[in-house]
Amino acid sequence: MNSQMNKPYFKKLYDERISAELAKEFALKNCHQIPKLKKIVINSAISADADKTLIQEIQKEISLIAGQKSILTKSKKSISNFKLRKGMTVGAMVTLRANNMYEFLLKLIFVTLPKIRDFRGISNRMDGHGNYNMGISDHTIFPEINIDRERKLVGMDITFVTSANDDKQGHALLSKFGMPFRKKL
Repeated sequence: MNSQMNKPYFKKLYDERISAELAKEFALKNCHQIPKLKKIVINSAISADADKTLIQEIQKEISLIAGQKSILTKSKKSISNFKLRKGMTVGAMVTLRANNMYEFLLKLIFVTLPKIRDFRGISNRMDGHGNYNMGISDHTIFPEINIDRERKLVGMDITFVTSANDDKQGHALLSKFGMPFRKKL
């Protein structure tokens, strides 16, 4: 059986075209210097006083969105002003790698982001190390979520971790995948 057949579209695209374009654009001689997408982390935080059913629902929905089981995150320290004690559940997260990462990226770019009303692109701001963070205020834009049910709107943060050395390389990598960055005026 050919391993090419099982590769997601974006993985094939990276292997066949994007990596060569990035190597040429940044004059990289070594194949290990070419920036690549390492992982995508999806994180959703909730208030410390949320009930157990809401926490379980958020964990289930993040698992549906990501296509793999999410884990609950716990607070690392107590903060009395937020009524937060060490060890309380404060959210859910999932880390996507390999095929799941590329499939999620494809779904995000071509299915989910176009569903946002009056969408004009995402911010160009990187983190200084070639990684990109974006926030989504309403998780019901994902096709896996049933919008007919009444629910509390939950936001999430999505982090794209790359092997790029700087923001220019990271931005170029994500742009070649088709990330809809806002046009600079």
